Amino acid sequence: MVKLVFVDMDDTFLSPDKTISEENLRILDVAHERGVQFVPCTGRNATGLPRQLVEHPCVQYAVCCNGAIICEAKTGRVLSEVDIERDVVRSLYADVRELPITFDVFADGRVYTASDRWHVMEEMGVPPQDLAQIVSVRTRFEGTVDQIIEQVGEIYRVNVFYLSEADAAAVHRAVDARPELTHSRSLACNVEITNLRAVKGYGVRWLAEHLGVPIEDTIAFGDSDNDLTMLEVAGDGVAMANANERCLAVADHVALSSAESGVARYLEPLLL
Repeated sequence: MVKLVFVDMDDTFLSPDKTISEENLRILDVAHERGVQFVPCTGRNATGLPRQLVEHPCVQYAVCCNGAIICEAKTGRVLSEVDIERDVVRSLYADVRELPITFDVFADGRVYTASDRWHVMEEMGVPPQDLAQIVSVRTRFEGTVDQIIEQVGEIYRVNVFYLSEADAAAVHRAVDARPELTHSRSLACNVEITNLRAVKGYGVRWLAEHLGVPIEDTIAFGDSDNDLTMLEVAGDGVAMANANERCLAVADHVALSSAESGVARYLEPLLL
């Protein structure tokens, strides 16, 4: 019996235009009536979650920053956190600072991007609706990345936007040289860096255990590399039809695309 539904946001639960479809909104109502909880499981901070989702009664918890933070969705109270040591962030940045990239720091419930690297986001060629969403959840820091690293609170995630695959490979090498870190991606032009323990699969397992829900009673929906671990851990790992090949390969099932309200269409026969 389904008790917990973990959903990635972009290109999974959200439509391509970053809205929640009527079908997906209705399935939230059905889930609430059936006593099933929806859990946003995302690379975003809690503050970057859609209000329609957070305010729904079937949403009580959220897995954020790719598993680095597990919190109460409505209050933001943190239940589990896995940060990156500041010295590790310093040394990582030292290795990549000469590259034309962003080095976005997730801390204090915000995403800090240094003003002198802001232009990278405007040059990376993502669709306008994606760029608008990316910019909307970032805080422009009038200073350097070094200052961000020293001045913010605990750091839970670093995001890098890049302009070439050669630069991406250089970032991957720098991360791989540090065994305490892991990296994934959710876009064709980013690298998401967290503590090795902080992956979405960890968030799925931790919250299921916290709530006393057998892992076989969980479903996870995703489309990108940062969703791989949760698709593998959940009782039923569901890739969207628009998912990349790696997600499709590890998934137990495939749903319709995010443009077709695939989450709702998959859950309807299970919940109705």
